Amino acid sequence: MPMKAKEVVEIIEPKNVFVGNPKAPVTLMEFGEYENEDCVKANEVVKKLLTEFAEKLRFNFRHFPQTKIHQRSMKAGEAAVGAAQEGKFWEMHNILFENRRQLGTTSLKLYSKEAGVTNKNFLTQLVDSTYGWQVHSDHLEGLEKGVKDIPAFFINGEFYTGKVTFPEMRKAIEAALKKVKIKQLPKQKRA
Repeated sequence: MPMKAKEVVEIIEPKNVFVGNPKAPVTLMEFGEYENEDCVKANEVVKKLLTEFAEKLRFNFRHFPQTKIHQRSMKAGEAAVGAAQEGKFWEMHNILFENRRQLGTTSLKLYSKEAGVTNKNFLTQLVDSTYGWQVHSDHLEGLEKGVKDIPAFFINGEFYTGKVTFPEMRKAIEAALKKVKIKQLPKQKRA
């Protein structure tokens, strides 16, 4: 009996999941996790920034689970990656933050339905850690970039060292927009 070739399903990586204008001149990237209170506060700041800079900003959330203190952060990250496979990352992302104290596997399945995920194998994939490597890969990349504490932000690839408040981050994004505009100006002809 001939063996059937196993269907290869391409997983959409967190690094390729953005919210906001896909062609925005400024990319805000955060390394964080769903059980961390500072990340919860940062999520509210990010929502305001996305509204303020509607067409000029895109946001990318990368997983940096602190599993020594938050045992459920890894599975929550996997659930977000699972939701992203159906274009429901942002919905799941916000639901996970709202329910950060109840992130058991069964709860994650319920949240996926609330987010609009229709995948009937969602719970099985969570149990089997189908998206575990993607979360782990994000964590490793964060470590390579020097992330120690979360939330950690990067604006157009540069590590953001300011306070995670709306006024401070707004200034940093405005500065990044000015830099982008300066680079795009045509060079003046020399006499």
